[in-house]
Amino acid sequence: MRFVKVSVLIGSIGVLAMLAAGPPAQAQVRPGDFITPQNASKVKNLVSPGVYWKVQHGMTMKITPTERIDWPPPYKDATEKYSAQVSLTSDHRSLVGYVAGQPFPLIDANDPYVGEKIIWNNVFRPITTDDYDLRFYDCYSVNTGYNKPQFTIEYFQIGHYAGYDLVGRTEVEPLPIDPDFKKTNRYWLFALYPILAPATDRGDGFIRFRYQKPDQGDDDWSWTPGARRVRRLNEAIMSTATGAQSWDPDHYSGFNPKTEEYDYRFLGEKEMLGTVNALYSPERRCATDGGGSACPEAYEMRHLYIVEAEPWGVYKQQQLHGKTIVYMDSEVWFEPYIDTYDKQGRLFQNHMYWVAYRDRPVPDARVAIYPFKRSFVVGASSTDVQEGQATMCYLPGRETPERECWYINMGAVDKNFFTQQAMAIAAVSGTGGAQ
Repeated sequence: MRFVKVSVLIGSIGVLAMLAAGPPAQAQVRPGDFITPQNASKVKNLVSPGVYWKVQHGMTMKITPTERIDWPPPYKDATEKYSAQVSLTSDHRSLVGYVAGQPFPLIDANDPYVGEKIIWNNVFRPITTDDYDLRFYDCYSVNTGYNKPQFTIEYFQIGHYAGYDLVGRTEVEPLPIDPDFKKTNRYWLFALYPILAPATDRGDGFIRFRYQKPDQGDDDWSWTPGARRVRRLNEAIMSTATGAQSWDPDHYSGFNPKTEEYDYRFLGEKEMLGTVNALYSPERRCATDGGGSACPEAYEMRHLYIVEAEPWGVYKQQQLHGKTIVYMDSEVWFEPYIDTYDKQGRLFQNHMYWVAYRDRPVPDARVAIYPFKRSFVVGASSTDVQEGQATMCYLPGRETPERECWYINMGAVDKNFFTQQAMAIAAVSGTGGAQ
């Protein structure tokens, strides 16, 4: 799927300055405050530079009280059972002994490898552990900005955004590791297909496999109906967001490149604002920034870890991003936002995620209902702050037939869904196979 990007002149010196200015800034907002471009300075030190740009350009925020977020009980149990046996390899890039749950539940800011451990916790996070199928969602590419009219540059509708984990499974058999892992070395499988709109891309699809071996890159394939064949993709283009309609799978669902291809630096921890108890599902289209975000939404103070990720070696030459700043919620273990910088150190993109915490993805769900609360991403935006364009995705969609949208750890997809044949068949049928 294609995403759009955006940016402003600022570097990680600004991030470090923001961390240093942390404590006094917290007193600037309180539950009940409503943040607009006119009083955006109140949150300048409580959000990332990319989020601050969005508030300055029309996104509004409701400040609400902080609430505790718990992990799904099966994930918590797996963490207690297996985490003591997990460690980093001697080069500190990969994992040894991981089975399920969170690899490193005890985070020590003085640990020289705390950045790597936070990122590995992101890889095996509680939001999805076994499988997921996000059905029929939609995205709008817009020119974003303060009081800009809501004009859609391009509309996207996608049949399935799905994943299957072979390692770390906690709720659906086979537990905790799929036996296929020993044969294939695959950590997870991902698929996005078929694209249903725009008409020029109808039937397009994408499959991605992630492997355990640190020196084994991802396998990536796409299907284009016009060519009527599956094409193998170079891993280097997984993070090449350029132009109004950009391709950036490394930033789908947060920070998502192969972990070993980056160096990490822990920048600190801080109380900052994030949405983990979203008010709306489907999300509301923001009326004051041209539709470039979900607003107004509820933001509460969250304890975040901040890690700088920079590609190393040959990977550094392949990426358009110079570095990525990851803001990780210490309870949800999902990023409320991420900022990327270009190779000149200028703010390039902001990625935002609006998360709801409940026992079902939508209030009127009939199928996706759980015996405990879990987190659901109900909205996601990618904003290019240099060009003033954004893509806002609604999960569930605004113009799609599927209302529940998220099916997490329900066995909604199996390994057969992540094959070239299944992707090609879905392109012809126009719906996908997991119905």
